[in-house]
Amino acid sequence: MELIFSFIIPVYNRPDEIRELLQSLQEQTYQSPFEVVIIEDGSSEPSDEIIKEFQSELSISYFQKNNSGPGDSRNYGMRKAVGNYFIVLDSDCIVPPKYLEKVQKSLQEDFVHCFGGPDNAHESFSLVQKAINYAMTSVLSTGGIRGGKNSIGKFQPRSFNMGISKAAFDDTNGFGSIHPGEDPDLTFRLWKKGYETRLISEAFVYHKRRIDWSKFYTQVNKFGMVRPILNKWHPNTAKVTYWFPTLFCLGFLISLVLFAIGVFAPLFLYIAYFIVIFMDAILKTKSFAISLLAVFAVQIQFVGYGLGFLKSTVLLNFTRKKPQEIFPNLFF
Repeated sequence: MELIFSFIIPVYNRPDEIRELLQSLQEQTYQSPFEVVIIEDGSSEPSDEIIKEFQSELSISYFQKNNSGPGDSRNYGMRKAVGNYFIVLDSDCIVPPKYLEKVQKSLQEDFVHCFGGPDNAHESFSLVQKAINYAMTSVLSTGGIRGGKNSIGKFQPRSFNMGISKAAFDDTNGFGSIHPGEDPDLTFRLWKKGYETRLISEAFVYHKRRIDWSKFYTQVNKFGMVRPILNKWHPNTAKVTYWFPTLFCLGFLISLVLFAIGVFAPLFLYIAYFIVIFMDAILKTKSFAISLLAVFAVQIQFVGYGLGFLKSTVLLNFTRKKPQEIFPNLFF
């Protein structure tokens, strides 16, 4: 099958980000034509003037609609796209020049209806962005679920860098209304339909994660709240490892109590873990400052996710309300 790629990019009040992303798409080494579909999701700061700058160099389809969230906007874009293979990107990504070339080569060698790629930190990112990127991608803090597992049928693509065939999209109706969590929900429904997913490790993007510490906490806290909902919808995908951040936090509190009464070993284990995080970050980032911030980022990640997961688990299991009623801010 000849692959015709359409990039699907929802944007919400981020015209400057779109400029950087389009510049990177303009520099692709891929020789065949491809389409760029931009969906303005009810923005008060539209990107139309920026897009005009690139229309002579790129095949751009630009749509404006009322705000309905990233999942629905991606679905809207995929329904409008002319390609037969969609690549979903967040607007705060920068794509390396050989990205599409790597994707096409991988799919030609071993076709899969859905793939995901990892994210890296660009040299222009701030120290905080680089530290958060480490926390979100390190095997030591996430177990590799966001870009470190290369196992067909088990890798869960993330919608900041995700490919899906038109056939698989039509068969599943695309993303649901939950956010965050719309990407694993789609993956689980793809698996139920018999589709495989795969990591294409060479198809990475630079993901800005336009966030500070407060926004990072809010983000991971929502991730934690979403996971029990997904476990309820897709019980065969639930894993005991999803409890680790919550248990990590509870264990840390217990270790502090034990330390106060003269039992030091449990707290020393936590200190040893953070030293390992620091040393690993040093090896990966070559920066003392980023590595210190990475230790802090991992702590925020565990606390935010762990508390969100615990709260959601309790409310889902001890109330008779639907998730949409308990957490209306997680649904569009």
